[in-house]
Amino acid sequence: MIADRILVVLGSLFGAAGIGLMALAAHGKWPSIDYAAIMVLAHAPALIGIVAAIRLNLLAAILARPAAFLLAAAVALFSADVVLNAMTGARLFPMAAPIGGTGSMVAWLLVGVSGLMAKR
Repeated sequence: MIADRILVVLGSLFGAAGIGLMALAAHGKWPSIDYAAIMVLAHAPALIGIVAAIRLNLLAAILARPAAFLLAAAVALFSADVVLNAMTGARLFPMAAPIGGTGSMVAWLLVGVSGLMAKR
């Protein structure tokens, strides 16, 4: 399914972005950028794992797939705000990082519920 391919690509992009952000955190002058790097690196395999779990019928696709897209968007929002703030002192918009963090928590809860809904 095309949605699963998109989620795998997003997971791969998160992995690559996370490595780049970790390099910036290690070599740059932006000490708080490591939080963004950790967030995207942690969620890169998670997105790919969610797709695999959907394919194995461990998660109900009807809920897990939208939850995975919410997770990707929330992680991107959180990380972008943290990186922008670390590098320029500016913010994407007020409360962007907290909204992204809250969105990722909601997404994880939805993934959990989709596990309860999965066909055995």
